[in-house]
Amino acid sequence: MQIDFSNTYATLPEAFFTAQLPQKVEAPKLFCFNDNLAHTLGIPRASTDELAEYFSGNILFEGSFPLAMAYAGHQFGHFTMLGDGRAVLLGEALDLAGKRHDIQLKASGVTPYSRGGDGRGTLGAMLREYLISEAMHYLGIPTTRSLAVVETGEEVMREKPHKGAVLTRVASSHLRVGTFEYARQYGGQKNLKALLEYTITRLYPHLEKHPNKALAFLHAVMETQAALITEWMRVGFIHGVMNTDNMSISGETIDYGPCAFMNAYEPKTVFSSIDRTGRYRFEHQPVIGGWNLSVLAGALLPLIDSDEDKAVEKATAVLEEFMPLYEQKYDAMLCKKLGLKTVDKESKALANTLLGIMEQKKLDYTNTFASLGFADKERFVSLDDALKEWHVQWEHTVGDTASAKARMRSCNPLVIPRNHLVEEALVKAQEGNKEPFFALLDALKTPYEGYENAQLPRVPDGVDVGYKTFCGT
Repeated sequence: MQIDFSNTYATLPEAFFTAQLPQKVEAPKLFCFNDNLAHTLGIPRASTDELAEYFSGNILFEGSFPLAMAYAGHQFGHFTMLGDGRAVLLGEALDLAGKRHDIQLKASGVTPYSRGGDGRGTLGAMLREYLISEAMHYLGIPTTRSLAVVETGEEVMREKPHKGAVLTRVASSHLRVGTFEYARQYGGQKNLKALLEYTITRLYPHLEKHPNKALAFLHAVMETQAALITEWMRVGFIHGVMNTDNMSISGETIDYGPCAFMNAYEPKTVFSSIDRTGRYRFEHQPVIGGWNLSVLAGALLPLIDSDEDKAVEKATAVLEEFMPLYEQKYDAMLCKKLGLKTVDKESKALANTLLGIMEQKKLDYTNTFASLGFADKERFVSLDDALKEWHVQWEHTVGDTASAKARMRSCNPLVIPRNHLVEEALVKAQEGNKEPFFALLDALKTPYEGYENAQLPRVPDGVDVGYKTFCGT
């Protein structure tokens, strides 16, 4: 089996990585394989046994140069030296359009950056990332994707024994804010400059001739993050662990451990078991996005200007653009969810009034917007009496309700990875019943089709009382 591999990341100074073979597993067995993604990447067809051997790490692809990436990060606001503690970058492959993608094995064993961990992952955690990342892709949100999950035939000990598995993750790159933090803290200005040059060539080639590459790069990443977080807010997605090592420079969603989707609209919703203060709650995600960008700016200061005061002034000017840009994108998104043509004071007030009703009445975030766009008036207002008066105002504002609903249909999903359905699918999969997993995966591939397929939350008021998600390490 052959993939046309390269590994441009290995051209960086050796401080940025350690050559690392994946650890072999006892009895690899393919659980799922993403045929459509494989075709896009030019990966040839093979038997399930052969796929299991390659995507468990037992057999290396010809031309691959496995390595573990070094990076740092602020975890819940505290700086930490990190790195790929349970992942190996096999290399990079070009898709059919000529775009470069990292192909990484996650949970592939111990590396020099494991920090005492076992380097492995549970089947449930790997399937969770596969399911949610593919859901995000079909929702139209920039994301890493999942190519394969292979059971290892080994047990992984967490609070109790679990089945082990390896995930193959595909990304535009695995460069993070934490990669730049690492370069600034440990690599010196020469390595920091090398990283910036590499990243611009890889992800932002239009900046190569800019007179101040570092400043232009900061601005470009700022724009991608504003757009990404707006998309998260559009569908009620809560990342759960927005540490700087989980903020991708490419603007893709990465790391699907403690993430979840909100049912009842509650801006303070937190699902992550390790987020005890609500730092990464739903409503706070744009604030944290701005905070993470400030960390990136701090790492880039020596390259922005040799005069530190001037560098700070220039970086601050870029950072001050983030929240106004985000708010502009968020307001436009929210008005589109209501089918409104213009973003003005009246439109924003109408949208915020609806959100206030939804929060007070604990209305389902996904289904409220879906009902407005796909159902008739009676079905929408039946959700709660408070919506009757609001719907009159909405009709007056949009005028042509049919055109408004047409605008809404690409913005408001009908199907999301409901937390209880995800958990049920994962439990059944670990018991040997794959059917619920693949049934849910199939439903998530067409999230904007057919109102009758809209999902109901598990409990009448849609509140996931006590529901917790975990990082999986």
